[in-house]
Amino acid sequence: MPSRAYHEALWRAIPPGLEPADFALRLRFLLDRLPPGARVLDLGCGEGAFAAALARSGTDVLAVDVAEEPLRRARAAYPELHVQLIDGEGEWDLADASFDAVWAGEVIEHVADTAGWMSELRRVLRSGGVLLLSTPQLGRSQLLGAALSVRSFAARFDPREDHLRHYSRATLGALIASFGFEQISVRAAAGPPGARRLLLVRAVRARF
Repeated sequence: MPSRAYHEALWRAIPPGLEPADFALRLRFLLDRLPPGARVLDLGCGEGAFAAALARSGTDVLAVDVAEEPLRRARAAYPELHVQLIDGEGEWDLADASFDAVWAGEVIEHVADTAGWMSELRRVLRSGGVLLLSTPQLGRSQLLGAALSVRSFAARFDPREDHLRHYSRATLGALIASFGFEQISVRAAAGPPGARRLLLVRAVRARF
């Protein structure tokens, strides 16, 4: 199944209007680290909740996704948003170095061609621009559980799962560094006790 059709099918299976996971935690992280007056790309914007919050804060934001269904929902919920469909398998229809910051919330784990995605992300981010990213954490407890339990392994690495990649602090930091980013901070965070853990990343695109 081509990437576009795959992602459209995934979105049609998701009930509309759900609040993104750990929304308050991730929004606080995002707003605290964006440069004032930044032009921001919300990469993989979904239904537009983060982009709308950024717009309300006075940020100039473009919300993009690889499927039309979430963009349709974003337009309906937030008519003021600037949204755009991008190619999930090739070069994005976005100009080089056209953003001061890129926000990719819970996106990288869904990407099949990680190298291509990172290359495009770096291309559209200006020299010295900021990458802000979140993704679920694959920590020691999850790895240990998968190693000791067949059931836990099957649940974690189900081939039908839409999470195609699993990241630890080390692997995510190394990946981002390999694409020309510096000043990389990767930290773990979580919501209430017992909540899932996620990784929050801030990195700066190396200057030419």
